This record gives sequence, structure tokens and C-alpha cells, in this order.
Amino acid sequence: MTSEAMFTELQLQTLQTMVNGIIPADDYPAGWEAGVGAYLLHQLEGDLQHLLLTYRAGLEALNAEAQAIHANNFSALSPVDQDKLLASIEAGHVHTKWPMNPPMFFRMVVDHAAEGFYSDPGNGGNQDEVAWRMIGFEVRG
Repeated sequence: MTSEAMFTELQLQTLQTMVNGIIPADDYPAGWEAGVGAYLLHQLEGDLQHLLLTYRAGLEALNAEAQAIHANNFSALSPVDQDKLLASIEAGHVHTKWPMNPPMFFRMVVDHAAEGFYSDPGNGGNQDEVAWRMIGFEVRG
């Protein structure tokens, strides 16, 4: 299944922006560029397939929240407004009706982003072992 079959263009853009907000670029690439996107898409085709509808609904709810507060989609907000909105969602302070518990959705995405960022590159994430280099992990043997 392609990313286009899993998500609308807006949902995919929202997921990418959310992942890059969770793992922003510094001396190393942001989460999506570091392979988290490839990891998530691969996992949502396999072991996490049962969460695909939750992801879709959560990304739609995140955009609805951004529209209600800022009259714009999440990805179009400034990084500061994106961070503030994610912090509010993490704290459970939302202005719109969500189809799931907002903090639980946020934590799920954070957990999966961390998995993709720090996982073995064979799982689709941690492109070029970027996260391992960042923390000084060296594969031996």
C-alpha cells in the first residue's frame, strides 16, 4: 500500500509536520528526514495496521483543532504555534471534539516516532544510523 493509499495528501503532510515537531532538526536531520516517515508508513502496513484508522482520525482532529484556533491547517502554522498546539493536545486542552483521547493520540505518535528514530535501520527508520551516531552508539561485530 502506498502512502497515498493510506493517507490523504493533507493527512500525510500533517503527520510529517507533527513528526518533525516531535523530533526537530538540530545538528542532525528532523525526524521525517531521519527515516521516521518511512518507518511509520512501513509499520502501518504491517504490525501497526490496526492503528491506521486511529492515525487518520487523529490527524484529521489535529487539523480541525488548528482550524478552530488559527483558521489554518496544522502544517501551515508557524513552528511556535505548532509547538503550542501540540503542547495543548498533550495536556488534553482541546477546543474541538476528538474521536479519541487527544493526549493518548499524541503519546502514541511520540512513541512511534521515537521507535522509528532510534530503531535498527533494518526496520525502515534511523536512516544512515543518524540517531545512533547522535548518541554515540556503535555497532560492533
